Amino acid sequence: MLNKALSFFLSLSTLLYQVLVPCPTPELLNVKAVDRQKYLGTWYFKVAVSHREADIAKFKALDNIRFTMEEVTNETLLLTGHMRMGDTCVKQTWTYHLKPDRDDLELEGRTHRINLLWTGKWANCDNCIVFQEIEPPLDRMNGSEDSLHRHMLYSRHSDMDSKRVAAFEKNAACHNMRATVRPTQQKEICT
Repeated sequence: MLNKALSFFLSLSTLLYQVLVPCPTPELLNVKAVDRQKYLGTWYFKVAVSHREADIAKFKALDNIRFTMEEVTNETLLLTGHMRMGDTCVKQTWTYHLKPDRDDLELEGRTHRINLLWTGKWANCDNCIVFQEIEPPLDRMNGSEDSLHRHMLYSRHSDMDSKRVAAFEKNAACHNMRATVRPTQQKEICT
């Protein structure tokens, strides 16, 4: 009886806390209206969060990542990643298109993926950006989980304050994104 009462009290307390102190929501950047010039240039990967470990597992092998965002045309952005894996530098590029019928960035070759940009508000960081990737469920008929759903925090600075990363992780955890990966950043950044 005491266990049931305690369980009820804890559930009620949690619910009341969420009503009084709701989870902060990130600010979505409208890719059609945002000043893209502000976001072009170099970005450093700081942390990935998700509901599931599988969505961010590939980041565990990386020591650091530096991205460069360039505008190829008014409707096309080129993202070049320089990734440190052990002693090896790997370079990869992704092409994103701005489409009039979409509110996100369309990744070339993966048009079904949703790619959203958010301000750095979740990290209390004006020099940050959050990139969200979502792929539709693998099995829509049986209601399977998304095949991919993750948020990644990028900073303009390679030596970002760890308190900002912790704030981002805390706000993501409030939305049940408790799986997290931070790069170790122990080796030289690839160029």
